[in-house]
Amino acid sequence: MLHQVIAAVTAWIIAVISAGSYAGVALLMAIESACIPLPSEIIMPFAGYLVSLGEMNLWWVATAGAIGCNIGSIPAYEVGKRGGRPFVARFGRYVLVSVDDLDRAERFFARFGSLAVLICRMLPVVRSFIAFPAGMARMPLVRFHIYTFLGSWPFCLALAIVGRELGEAWHNSPRLQALFHELDVVIVGALLAGGIWFVWHKLRAARRGRAAG
Repeated sequence: MLHQVIAAVTAWIIAVISAGSYAGVALLMAIESACIPLPSEIIMPFAGYLVSLGEMNLWWVATAGAIGCNIGSIPAYEVGKRGGRPFVARFGRYVLVSVDDLDRAERFFARFGSLAVLICRMLPVVRSFIAFPAGMARMPLVRFHIYTFLGSWPFCLALAIVGRELGEAWHNSPRLQALFHELDVVIVGALLAGGIWFVWHKLRAARRGRAAG
């Protein structure tokens, strides 16, 4: 069942980018940055794959992704500003955001201040949650968006480059194509195991948060 969900999400991501080009990349990264569990590790590498085909431009792909991160961060910032920790503790589980996730983001913000937004936007996982403590601290909105863009752009670029390089290697190496074909079962199994672990970890954290509340 979970394998089918992962496959459906991946197919939807591919369809959105194929149909919407840069706007599709921006839309999907906005959803991811709004703390909805949509993996940027699929979004940006597929856009990079389209770069390898000559259908998109690498720099514009990274820019579209970063713009999407800014747009998607607005709701999370406003929730942090207006609702704060109680709102996240009560409703975060519906988008698999736990109090532990918020704790990690708050620790980053407490240590680095406004620069935490810039730093965390370059890091997996915590990058999606740093907007909450920024909003709770009422970080100036212009600075928040500048740091969000500057931190998100290299992150999006790096993932797009991975997709581009894999795409070029795939098309230029028949041996690599054959190897990936032979490893299909292993790759699907690894994705399935990773998806199960991610959802299980998030649901367990959400249950702990409800129990503590």
